[in-house]
Amino acid sequence: MLRNGLEPWHLLIVAIVIIVVFGSKKLPEAARGLGKSMRILKSEAKAMKDDVGAPVDSASATPSTYPSTSA
Repeated sequence: MLRNGLEPWHLLIVAIVIIVVFGSKKLPEAARGLGKSMRILKSEAKAMKDDVGAPVDSASATPSTYPSTSA
């Protein structure tokens, strides 16, 4: 069925369709926005990975913002 996958002329057709649909003026802006989003996603994923690997203090794990119910 799909023996060759994507050939160079397939990519050329896809590029032409994208240029026709979005227009040449909006493509740089879209690429810039995509790049910013990817950088944010990468930094957030790294922060989450660092948070998961860090040990948790028992003092910081208890919520100190809740009022005590003992009267």
